[in-house]
Amino acid sequence: MTSLTAAPRRATHAPAHRLTFAHLLRSETIKILTLRSTWWSFGLTAALSLAISFLLAMAARDNGGEFAAATLMTAPIQFTMLVAGIFGAIIITGEYSTGMIRSTLTAEPRRGAVLLAKAIVISAVMAVTTAVTYVLASVITAPLVTGGLDWSTPSESVVPLTLGVASMIAFSLIGLGFGVLIRNGAGAIAATVGVLFVLPIVVSLFAFTGERWQWLLDSAQYLPMNAAATLTSPGATDLAAPAIALTAWALVPLLLGWAALRSRDA
Repeated sequence: MTSLTAAPRRATHAPAHRLTFAHLLRSETIKILTLRSTWWSFGLTAALSLAISFLLAMAARDNGGEFAAATLMTAPIQFTMLVAGIFGAIIITGEYSTGMIRSTLTAEPRRGAVLLAKAIVISAVMAVTTAVTYVLASVITAPLVTGGLDWSTPSESVVPLTLGVASMIAFSLIGLGFGVLIRNGAGAIAATVGVLFVLPIVVSLFAFTGERWQWLLDSAQYLPMNAAATLTSPGATDLAAPAIALTAWALVPLLLGWAALRSRDA
């Protein structure tokens, strides 16, 4: 017989499960590194960089001209930036095309945390890829360049190489931002290529217009490609303005994408 004085049982509710940020980072790392497109992007970036660096080193040796060793490693960024930007775009648009983004946001409803985790992982893998590529480029170009890198002068070695890594990160984040904002692979790639490659060409067409359009030509130095070229030039001293410009180009699409991600259904 049940006692009338027995205390009633309390209903217990299990707390809603929420991924820690460390688990989210691990999940995004596994997701990104298991994509075939990621390894294609890494391979193309490395192969293109090494090939161009080697050819430039051979040309410098044959012509007997002075060529900064750091430039041999950072010059290919004018082409590899497109691979980095497209890589950032397809990482997120691929999730939208397959519907995986819904599973991701179900597991972790904090959309800002999801985007931040993707940005951190993409930045990390792009930084490692670029750094390893620079090491390999220094090995294959060393026999062709007299003197090699001048490590005693940071502005001729450490600074341009470090900023080269940072520039590749910025390009990949530009692609990620457009990917989150546009959600369509073709559209995000077109926007990324447009900003990184087409826009500088369009601006350069105004070179014949004279002083009236000089402001447009002056603004070209703040475009992502031109800003990165300045940052990675050995011996460059005025780095604040291009660094701020490149950072802004990376952050603005991400912030717009974050706002769109919060306001729209997946």
